[in-house]
Amino acid sequence: MRASRNNKWRLTMRSASQWLPAVARTTGIVLLTLLIVFVVFRATAPFLISSGIVRSGIERALSEWTGYRAQIEGDPTLDFWPTPRITLNQVTIREPAKNGKVLGHVDSLSADFSLLPAIRGHAHFHEFHFVRPVLYIRRDENGLIDWTNEGRLSKAIEQVESSSGQAMPMRKDQDAAIGMLTIEDGSVEMTDDRSGNVYKMTGVNADISWPRLSQRMTAVILARLNDQDIKLNFDSAQPLLFFAGKNVDAKTSFSSPVISWAYTGVTSISDLSTLSGNLELSVPNVPTFLAWSGQRLPAADALKNVSLNADVTAIDKGLRFNNLSFKVNDSAASGVMDLNYTTTGKPKVSGTLAFDQMNLNPFLAAFSMRLAAETAINALLNGNPLQRLDLDLRLSSNKAALGPFQFDNIGASLLVAGGKAKFDIADSGFEGGSLTAHLEVAPGDFDGGGKLQISVRNADFGGLFTRLKLPGPLPMTTAGSLDLALSTTRPIWVARLGDVAGKMHFASSAGSFREFDLSSFRSLATQKAFFRMSDIADAAFNFDSINVDATFAKGSAEVQNATIAGRNETITLNGVVPFRSNGLALSGAIEATSPSDADDLPMLPFFLGGSWPDPVVSPVTTLLQKPQQQ
Repeated sequence: MRASRNNKWRLTMRSASQWLPAVARTTGIVLLTLLIVFVVFRATAPFLISSGIVRSGIERALSEWTGYRAQIEGDPTLDFWPTPRITLNQVTIREPAKNGKVLGHVDSLSADFSLLPAIRGHAHFHEFHFVRPVLYIRRDENGLIDWTNEGRLSKAIEQVESSSGQAMPMRKDQDAAIGMLTIEDGSVEMTDDRSGNVYKMTGVNADISWPRLSQRMTAVILARLNDQDIKLNFDSAQPLLFFAGKNVDAKTSFSSPVISWAYTGVTSISDLSTLSGNLELSVPNVPTFLAWSGQRLPAADALKNVSLNADVTAIDKGLRFNNLSFKVNDSAASGVMDLNYTTTGKPKVSGTLAFDQMNLNPFLAAFSMRLAAETAINALLNGNPLQRLDLDLRLSSNKAALGPFQFDNIGASLLVAGGKAKFDIADSGFEGGSLTAHLEVAPGDFDGGGKLQISVRNADFGGLFTRLKLPGPLPMTTAGSLDLALSTTRPIWVARLGDVAGKMHFASSAGSFREFDLSSFRSLATQKAFFRMSDIADAAFNFDSINVDATFAKGSAEVQNATIAGRNETITLNGVVPFRSNGLALSGAIEATSPSDADDLPMLPFFLGGSWPDPVVSPVTTLLQKPQQQ
């Protein structure tokens, strides 16, 4: 059996040895012939192909693509290894009319071309490399790019623009191969008719892969915009539809030192309200970003950084940000926000944000986002976001801070509309009690002044004074209530204490008045004409209740009927507290709480003046005494 198999193997090998050399020789001859033809063809190509033909071919190709007239001033250079390639210098694309508008200029343009069509006088170009190109484009009132003048690109865009649906149909005679486009050290200048702005990018370096007009485009662009390096990525299977202003699926990202964002989903070059996808945005330094973007926001220092991630969907006249994760400075929030337009065409942001903890300073800073009054034109063009944007936000947080003040379970709202701006704290825990507040900027283009109302109930003011390390004799109470109403007719971003008017009422149940020894006060009042409050700071005065009423005007508080009632004695105060000098001028009296104790605790009038926290006490009875005769 084994011998039979060996015989069959020998017969097979002997048969193969007869025909294999013939096949190898034939294949070798064919390959050698092809190689000789290729080498000879490449060697004779410079003699077979006229540089003028290739030059006129690329001029014709550029003109067909743009619909403009291509002018080449420099002499062309042909290379045939490793691939046939032409390089042209000083290429200008302009309108066909004499002295027509220039679309662009290229210092050097090179492209690959096919040998056989070039020999027949019909060169086809691909793999373009542009060195120092300058491109001028215009964005019209509808947000569309002016692709100009009936060229192949504009005709292809017009065709898909007139088509229905999201398909990208194209006749074979309109489709064309493009390949890779490489841009080196270019610049772009875009005139935006909608905003009236002119945007310039310099140092543009790009790699754009676009095999054919009907196929996917991917682009990576590096450039410099407003003195900042930027990087832009774009990827879409429907680039022509995108250029036509229709909705397409795309991936885009933008990164720079001042702002970065990435978006995946449906987008449009003409109408951002059609977005439907995921957006991730980050502004690491808000003041720097505003300066870079040309915006002016006086209160921007309160905003350090902003970032968000959201699913964006189109709604009626706007966008909705679902599953929103939002961060301002160190405060993170989640919720829903809408961006739409009012009947007057003004953009409006509304929604609900829930924070774990938040700093109220950036939100209150919105009320000082107002520039000095300028002309109507400047106010229109350079106005700040409060004038150009309506807000209706509801905010909540487990913990919140406003400067040194702490709040729990806060519910607040921010409303900017119709020339008014309001910030309300509807409910909040404050120092063991509760707080409500209302801040309003009056009408008059936000220049008409504003008002502030605060109501505090059953709060631990003693703990607050201690934590703030406030000096001097102060009421240490755990159940204090405060009602404060202030207003100004001056713009609140320039208003000073002297411009504020209003009133205050403070009340409290039992507590102690620290650094106020009442027995030492009476003792020194009989001995000295003057003494300091620090001289009686060894003990505290226990009280049963406090009631203080005061009004504010012209930089001072006028204290009216301040009463500190203790079990045995009561202190009353009236007078003026000027803010600017940190001083006070109060008249007061100490008397028995019960009239039946008046004989044992006679009334002791006094005057309190000087600077806080150590004013001077002048007992009135001592001042009225006549000097003893010597």
